[in-house]
Amino acid sequence: MNRRNALRKTALLAGSAVAAPTLLSLLQSCAKQDRLTWTPQFLKEDQAMFISSFVDFILPKTATPGALDVKTDIFIDLVYAKMYDKQGQENVVAEIEKFNADCKSTYGDVFAELSPEDKTACLKAAEAGSPKFNGKVWGTAVGKQEPVGFYRSLKSMAMWGYFTSEEIGKNVLNYDPIPGEYLGCIPLSDVGNSWSL
Repeated sequence: MNRRNALRKTALLAGSAVAAPTLLSLLQSCAKQDRLTWTPQFLKEDQAMFISSFVDFILPKTATPGALDVKTDIFIDLVYAKMYDKQGQENVVAEIEKFNADCKSTYGDVFAELSPEDKTACLKAAEAGSPKFNGKVWGTAVGKQEPVGFYRSLKSMAMWGYFTSEEIGKNVLNYDPIPGEYLGCIPLSDVGNSWSL
């Protein structure tokens, strides 16, 4: 490894160590927000409707809470407001507008107003045309990661906000803050839900 790569990785590690507490505090602040009185901190109303509709469609309420139940849309708005610089925020607004314009030209309306069938078709097209994240080995991406684009980064942020919420961590995923004995070789059927810790 050359010195430049070592310094870059060290800077990324330091940046993630600094950003992690901020992101955790954003998650906690979302849990205190009441949906009826929520006013977006960064997004305009139509952009917030797009984010809410997007996360609700990919993570709907079923037997488990949906993305709106755990306030994933509020979390995403806070990430954009507090973690993105001005250029990043401008890019997000432009990408939301472009996504909605593409929906309007192809399906006749903005994403939030589309029928479930049109939303499905729209997201299938976005999924097919969006670059993917590289595979990982021990948490490190294999090869150089190319930009994944707006759709995949928004989907990733929605899933991250959803699965790291307290409600999902404690009541949907297995949650054991003090793990018991280690059982290294058990059938997968005995595992049950995924673990949140």
